[in-house]
Amino acid sequence: MPTFEEIAAFVAEKPFATAVIALLGLAGLVLAYLVLRIAWRAVAWLFERYIAPRPIEDVLTVVAASIATGVSAQGMWRFSGDVLGLDGPLRLLLFAFIEVAIITSAVRARRNMRENFSAGIDGIAVWALTCLTAVLSSMDARSLPEAVFRLAAPLVAAWLWERGMAIERHRIRGTGRINWRLTPERLLVRVGLAEVSDRTASEVDAHRRLTRVALAAKRAKALRENGASERKMRVALARLDKAMDQAVEHTGLAVDQGRQEALLAQIAALYNTSALIDADPRVPWEPEPEQHPVPARPALPPALAELVREEDEDVQVFDATPQVVDTAQRAAMMRLARDYWDRQIAKGIVPRTVDIAQETGLSLATARQYRALWKLEPEAHALIEALFQQHGIVDTGAFPVIADDGRILASNGLTS
Repeated sequence: MPTFEEIAAFVAEKPFATAVIALLGLAGLVLAYLVLRIAWRAVAWLFERYIAPRPIEDVLTVVAASIATGVSAQGMWRFSGDVLGLDGPLRLLLFAFIEVAIITSAVRARRNMRENFSAGIDGIAVWALTCLTAVLSSMDARSLPEAVFRLAAPLVAAWLWERGMAIERHRIRGTGRINWRLTPERLLVRVGLAEVSDRTASEVDAHRRLTRVALAAKRAKALRENGASERKMRVALARLDKAMDQAVEHTGLAVDQGRQEALLAQIAALYNTSALIDADPRVPWEPEPEQHPVPARPALPPALAELVREEDEDVQVFDATPQVVDTAQRAAMMRLARDYWDRQIAKGIVPRTVDIAQETGLSLATARQYRALWKLEPEAHALIEALFQQHGIVDTGAFPVIADDGRILASNGLTS
């Protein structure tokens, strides 16, 4: 570093050279200012274009992944020199080929994500190449901690890239992460150590005890209906009595109306499981069935109304004056009754016995016999079932007789 006296002597001795140097220095300062200004504008443009619109976590992810990739590249530099024996320009050109391949695959995977909503094979390639460079870098380590560090650095970079891809995937597709089927919560619920709902321990215990009572009652009822032995019935009743005692003691069943209703609901559901076979659930998008009004029946004469009640056609009627007709007249009356039956069925009306007798002149006993046979035909039977399902009208003829509990009875007894 020249002193001030030496600089002053040089300026006095060589004024022209001093002027040239001053001009060159000034030009250098101006050029440096312009370069710095251009560089600042370029950095500002890059920041506004690529960094400012992104969340801070994405920026930190890119920075951390770049640092981890640099650590991995440093390990490959040593590996290419110590193991492969590369030196000079050849080593400079070839040492980071895996890192370049990783970056290329990552860029392709991001493009696939934006175009096809999936990273595809390039996403798998990122992880495969990362594992490869991690293993190669650690093979030239001089100690175990260095080997672990060499292994961890590329994996950290790949993990940060994966998390950045997950955020972008969620942003593009608008979907959340997957729900794993095996989680600690699911396993605890599966083994019975955790509760799915937010019920308290007392509510869970009460529900379990009420369920035991309902199941014990169902088992005792089934044994009794199947004609089980006296010993089995005693055991079943003893279990039912024990379950009931515990429920009354621990759940307050005797005074809690809500739990009494819950117990009765469980028992009703368990006792009527066979009714699920005949259930006809409707899908929510199915249109509501059209409700057709039930055609009105014609009024009965007072004499027939006294003999036959409207609610029960099976009442025994004894005709004191039996009907005596010849074969031809009987055949004509039967054809007339059949025609009347078919017309009424076509209109959606199931004639009663008294309707047939009033319309055709047949006796009630004969009309009842014909009606019992004609009701077995598919159209009439389907109409009877439809009237029962839609309007709750129970047909009480010879077949089928539908009881209040849903059973179908025939004239010779229980059929189903």
